[in-house]
Amino acid sequence: MSIAAPPLDRNVVMRDGLRADFPGVGDWHYLDTAATAQKPQAVIDATVRAMGADYATVHRGVYQRSADMTLAFEAARRRVARFIHADENEIVFVRGATEAINLVANTWGQANIAAGDRILLSVLEHHSNIVPWQMLAERTGAVIDVCPLTGDGRIDLDAAAKILTPAHKLVALAHVSNVMGSVLDVPRAAALAHGVGAKLLIDGCQAAPRMALDMAALGADFYTFSAHKLYGPTGIGVLWARADILAAMPPWQGGGAMIDRVSFAGTTYAPPPQRFEAGTPAIVEVIGLAAAIDYVEAIGMETIAHHEAELVRQCRAELSAMNSVRLLGPEDSAGIVSFTVEGVHPHDVGTILDEGGVAVRAGHHCAQPLMDHLGLPATVRASFGIYNDGGDIAALVRGLDRVRRIFG
Repeated sequence: MSIAAPPLDRNVVMRDGLRADFPGVGDWHYLDTAATAQKPQAVIDATVRAMGADYATVHRGVYQRSADMTLAFEAARRRVARFIHADENEIVFVRGATEAINLVANTWGQANIAAGDRILLSVLEHHSNIVPWQMLAERTGAVIDVCPLTGDGRIDLDAAAKILTPAHKLVALAHVSNVMGSVLDVPRAAALAHGVGAKLLIDGCQAAPRMALDMAALGADFYTFSAHKLYGPTGIGVLWARADILAAMPPWQGGGAMIDRVSFAGTTYAPPPQRFEAGTPAIVEVIGLAAAIDYVEAIGMETIAHHEAELVRQCRAELSAMNSVRLLGPEDSAGIVSFTVEGVHPHDVGTILDEGGVAVRAGHHCAQPLMDHLGLPATVRASFGIYNDGGDIAALVRGLDRVRRIFG
């Protein structure tokens, strides 16, 4: 049997009844927030109102409800801007972080990356921050370099400093690894990139739900995240880029809303961010994203970070007491604990845990180069959200005890 870790510090347990705000959680031990977060009732209600009694198109209608919805839509853009301490004209709505990275690759990248130029990624990147750059490199003749990791699973910025040259035009890195939970020193990464004249793109999908963000303080040139990991709807995300960069970027998709004037003699385009938002936008989803930001900021991002850090501490203490469990990533991982069980495939671990009402992710987590680096086909990942508590960790431990009994 495992040795029980100390109970959660009551100072960081969320306010009473918080778990009840999430109708999708109930008694389920949901430990897969890094894949997608459950939605609070406040977000559900906001999207239902937006799709129902408040619904109308935006930016087009002259009737009152359309005007009201347009105001709400643009207020949501300002809400996102405040959340990351940026200007509203730097906020581009996209379908998610994947689309945001593809947008940058197909606009800024196509205009600024040429044969012989270099792009620096890291071993731990999500496929969404690898494949678009590979596609760009195939089109342009650019070269991709890969930054190694430290022994505890962080991006090795000392190694990056030695790799970077004036030939590098872009550095694209994860703020928080979706497997290791390791946190990048973004200001240092920005200084290194800018020191050789490169731009820095940050994949913030795992950072946005669990830490305060300030674009000026981070110093990146592009920052992306998805709403569905931030307790909001699927199908909506954010690309932030510095205003001067957006102004120089050509459009990616053509259609309504992104134009100034269209004629068969030629077309002129709207300024950013509208230039990059062709077609009818995800109106309901944008409203839901704003509601999700309202929800997490009412709790406090520092409170959320503290709560998840305590859950990680307790989880790692419990699992480290099991001789057959190998923990991955740093001790201070951000809301994510990945591990393997000796002699048991992660998919089998996930299946047995599910029988006990515990939901974890088992697989390569869209990070196959990292799995190759670790010499593993897959891992088990427990990831926390604001609705989790010590009871979820206890259920995970009971499930792992059962795994070990079944597989001997």
